[in-house]
Amino acid sequence: MVTGAIKNKVDKIWDDIAAGGITNPITVIEQLTYLMFIRSLDEKELENEEFANMMGEKVDNIFPLSEIGQSMRWSKFKDKDPRDIFDIISQRVFPAVKKIRNGKLPDFNESGELVENKDAISESNATDTAFSRYMEDAMFLIPTPQVLQKIVTGLEDLYTHDIADRDMQGDLYEYMLGKLATAGRNGQFRTPKHIREMMVELIAPTPDDKICDPACGTAGFLVSAAEYIRKNYESTMTNEQWDSYATKMFSGFDTDRTMLRISAMNLMLHSISNPDVDYKDSVSKQNEISSKYTVCLANPPFKGTVDAESINDNLKAITNTKKTELLFLALFLRLLEKGGRCACIVPDGVLFGSSNAHKSIRKEIIEKHQLKAVISMPSGVFKPYAGVSTAVLVFTKTGDGGTDNVWFYDMKADGYSLDDKRSEVQENDIPDIIKRFHDLENEADRERTEQSFFVPKQEIVDNDYDLSINKYKKVEYVAVKYPSTQEILAELRSLEKEVAREMDELEKLLQ
Repeated sequence: MVTGAIKNKVDKIWDDIAAGGITNPITVIEQLTYLMFIRSLDEKELENEEFANMMGEKVDNIFPLSEIGQSMRWSKFKDKDPRDIFDIISQRVFPAVKKIRNGKLPDFNESGELVENKDAISESNATDTAFSRYMEDAMFLIPTPQVLQKIVTGLEDLYTHDIADRDMQGDLYEYMLGKLATAGRNGQFRTPKHIREMMVELIAPTPDDKICDPACGTAGFLVSAAEYIRKNYESTMTNEQWDSYATKMFSGFDTDRTMLRISAMNLMLHSISNPDVDYKDSVSKQNEISSKYTVCLANPPFKGTVDAESINDNLKAITNTKKTELLFLALFLRLLEKGGRCACIVPDGVLFGSSNAHKSIRKEIIEKHQLKAVISMPSGVFKPYAGVSTAVLVFTKTGDGGTDNVWFYDMKADGYSLDDKRSEVQENDIPDIIKRFHDLENEADRERTEQSFFVPKQEIVDNDYDLSINKYKKVEYVAVKYPSTQEILAELRSLEKEVAREMDELEKLLQ
């Protein structure tokens, strides 16, 4: 758990970076990510050395054994003069990390030039990560030795005194990611953690699932799924399941290499040493993945459009559109194996849009697969990013229908205020949503005036596949008794006399 004291230390590091002129939160996280990765390499090297000393066996080195190579280790430079730290990281460590191959950093020759690895070590080394694969175009932007020294000192203090285990590292990184308070250029929103966790609870993934987020961003959904699996299955997982957990269980795609670096680090800090995160335009022709995953969890971009020529034809066959929110729904159906489950966030327009593309994707899910739930969320859930109204769709890929009754829930509160501050409040429908979703047989007799209820498939079909909850819920009108006209007039007369009396008193004071 990230305590107030830890948050204060992170905020101090953040302020130091901002004072140096870096104010974009994504850039701040990216620079911190580089330094955390550099420190993690030395941490891994220290573990290797300890193992070698205990077992009397030779292990492969991450850092070159030369004088320059050893000077690149965090433990060697962290206490040096700020100018030395700056030179070592900017001129040696960072260029070397960008060329890391199979978990081994390249060396420098006597002239200070980088020498490519010739003896790359085993590909199974855990330091050959997805993060390192996306480092080649990374840029080191810390402006001055003084700012860098403050960051190094601050991170070292956190890791030495506050971070007890890998879970804490993950929580720390999650807190940093929580500072991303702007939407991406194509309408990507970082999904709040409690909403992600609700969606994961609805899907209930297992260690045998293959989980994908084709618009992964910072990998929040994959991290939440990983945490759920560890919480519920950690004591019973086999070695084979743990191997899958660390490598191929979690897959994510994005078109932003910065986000891929951040997501890879986020997953690494949650014990997923080599996740399958890949640079891929998910709805384009370059992505031909089909029937591979058992779970899809996503919050795809809402307002983006893509070039019509680049869209995969099998997606256009389901919904002929350039709107990303519709194309991603078709993509989920393609990515999932038969029997695979999906929980995704969509803007309200997807639920009731009248275009042929909107209707066709809703019809596809309802008629050919099994739509289980539509959970309407309040518009403040994504503040301060935006006030857009959204819903969670939960469905299963069947290929042969199965939609009978669709469960609707009108979420009115998510445990936080619905303004820009998003302060914690007592009102929270999420526990009720999870409980009722996993006990749907007892929802059959609920009235349309209540927060949750079933709607028969045929009624939805008759309404042109409209999935807006307002189409089906009934509002209970309560008669309000107002005072009579005579009573209102008497009250006005009384107020008039009181005002006159106060005016007389004021006039006497002015004489």
